[in-house]
Amino acid sequence: MSFILTLKDLPEGVFSVVDKDTGDHVIPIFDDRDDCERYAEQLSDSASQLELQMIQIEKQLIVFACEQREQRYAIITIDDFIIPPDDLT
Repeated sequence: MSFILTLKDLPEGVFSVVDKDTGDHVIPIFDDRDDCERYAEQLSDSASQLELQMIQIEKQLIVFACEQREQRYAIITIDDFIIPPDDLT
């Protein structure tokens, strides 16, 4: 199982960050629940007004959905450490 962030009460609104180099939206897919929770906390501590919730999902399902829609994604393993960008626009 993996974890993603979605807009609160709108699970189809999957959270993504913008790659500053390409302008593409990238969905972070977390292998570890604690890492996802930590990232969500960091987002809520930022100046953003996003209300997010964590969703547990089969990794194969979210990866397949991303690939079908040509949506970029990043698998965040337990060995990775990411922090939210300063500017979420």
